[in-house]
Amino acid sequence: MADSVLDRIVADVRHRLEATPKDPRLVDAARAAADERRRYGLRSLRKALFEPEAAIIAECKKASPSAGIIRPDFDPVALAGAYEGAGAAAISVVTEPDQFLGDPRWLAAVRQAVNLPVLRKDFVVSPRQLLESAALGADAVLLISRLLDGDLLEELLAMASDLDLEVLLEVFADEDPAPAVASGADIIGVNARDLATFEMRLDRVEALAAELPADRVRVAESGIRDPAVVARLHNAGYDAFLVGEHLVRAEDPAVALRNLLHAP
Repeated sequence: MADSVLDRIVADVRHRLEATPKDPRLVDAARAAADERRRYGLRSLRKALFEPEAAIIAECKKASPSAGIIRPDFDPVALAGAYEGAGAAAISVVTEPDQFLGDPRWLAAVRQAVNLPVLRKDFVVSPRQLLESAALGADAVLLISRLLDGDLLEELLAMASDLDLEVLLEVFADEDPAPAVASGADIIGVNARDLATFEMRLDRVEALAAELPADRVRVAESGIRDPAVVARLHNAGYDAFLVGEHLVRAEDPAVALRNLLHAP
């Protein structure tokens, strides 16, 4: 079977980690940044999303493997500011550089520009990436269940907790979410996109809501473009929605976000 896009992305990530010397100052930088966030008040992603009304994590994403460059005049700081003004609950910043043309430095710049929780969305396969995320100022990180065996996931969740990084643990719509639930992760996302075929499985996302405990924050990801879909999935049990391409591609991202938030 040919490698999937996800396989190729992870191979790139591992290659970068192997090719980049470990910075002996990274642990101290991560802990200093965590201390600073605690000193000025943590921005809780869970608290921002666990509200009666549907919440949106608005994403800053320059490109994707399926869409290419999404916004030629991409400015993550300006985009994040527009999202905040339009009522986003949190900001996601895609930092993967090869397939998504991201830059980890955007994370720090966005975190300084807004007052919302900021999620680093990348492909984390090593504790070093959590340390880097903390050092950059992230409030939360994405972990993808499919990429992490049980022991590594346990290690990363423990390290994230030690650094006061919240975790959005993602499963794909074709997966059994039981292992993610059993991990104890407070925020569980279900991604509608099949990264092998790029097919969207919103029907499966809707069905999986019943398998996610109500005491967890449940996040629907990918393919969210219509207020009616937000309403449908919110009624099914999802608390929040991670929306990227639809907002980034819009002529006016703030207007597009407001339209999603005013679902019927």
